[in-house]
Amino acid sequence: MATAKENAAIGLRALRKSFGEVHAVDGVELDVAEGEFFSLLGPSGSGKTTVLRLVAGFEKPSSGTIHLAGEDVTRRAPFERDVTTVFQDYALFPHMNVEQNVAYGLRVRGVPRREQAERARAALESVRLEGFGARRPGQLSGGQRQRVALARALVVRPRVLLLDEPLGALDLKLREQMQTELKELQREVGITFVLVTHDQEEALALSDRVAVLNAGRVEQVGTPRELYEHPASAFVASFVGTSNTLTGAAAELLVGKPGTYGVRPEKVRLLDADAEPDPDHDHSEVRGTVADAVYLGDCTRVVVDTDAGVRFVVVRQNAGAGAEAPAPPGARVLLRWHRRHNVPLHQES
Repeated sequence: MATAKENAAIGLRALRKSFGEVHAVDGVELDVAEGEFFSLLGPSGSGKTTVLRLVAGFEKPSSGTIHLAGEDVTRRAPFERDVTTVFQDYALFPHMNVEQNVAYGLRVRGVPRREQAERARAALESVRLEGFGARRPGQLSGGQRQRVALARALVVRPRVLLLDEPLGALDLKLREQMQTELKELQREVGITFVLVTHDQEEALALSDRVAVLNAGRVEQVGTPRELYEHPASAFVASFVGTSNTLTGAAAELLVGKPGTYGVRPEKVRLLDADAEPDPDHDHSEVRGTVADAVYLGDCTRVVVDTDAGVRFVVVRQNAGAGAEAPAPPGARVLLRWHRRHNVPLHQES
């Protein structure tokens, strides 16, 4: 069996986990580099949380191996692995104050009391909670409790920090604020972060690389830009952002050859129906009828039923104070996009 890369913080080889007839993780192969912010992205039931639990040691694999820093830890207990996990519900002890919560892992490890206090205070300072040590978790906001959970995980100086949807319980504005702080924190401490999330915007915003999972398998691994601009499959194209899919007769007509192709909404121009055809023939174009137009503040999402039998979504930026509203429902329009934006997609089996 192949071993993990020597310089990888995490190496997974042919990793499988079955629950009866259900294959939650089905032959996953992954390497996560030292110091990388890596995300496992996928819908509910894709296997991403199970992969995280396997790495943490909370679940035992049905087959395959798990390497941490080059060492096979497949059969080691959770406390024998140099990883720490932060959960969505924070799991703070309500009867302990903030400093005691943060120092708990050090106390379990037998660290001297004075060093516990020093390291706990330093960890709280790293998450911008200096001066909060005497408070109880119930006296903190959701964002503050999340920072305490991060401090508690970081204080033991793990080689890898595992994050199981840690921002899922926060409201949108606080979630966006914590995303920025989480990325800054990872850069400061320099350890490997592995995030599990179903939120594609969160994964793109935070990660150096992302693995997209579907039905227990890895569909694609790449940088956020690679996943968005060059999705390997129709699943990745539709899950990471929005994509217009062309196949069959529509692909033949608009791309000029058979296959399955994805076109991102922001790549498509919305023109008047009587606009002149592309004289250089380096664009795909099709006429259609506006079915809906939704104002979203910074942009308007326009849905067009094309004459090729494919429904298109087009995103039009609302640039400037005097930006004109796009064509209303029922209006005839012309859609045009450069042929290089017809991205080939693999068909799912």
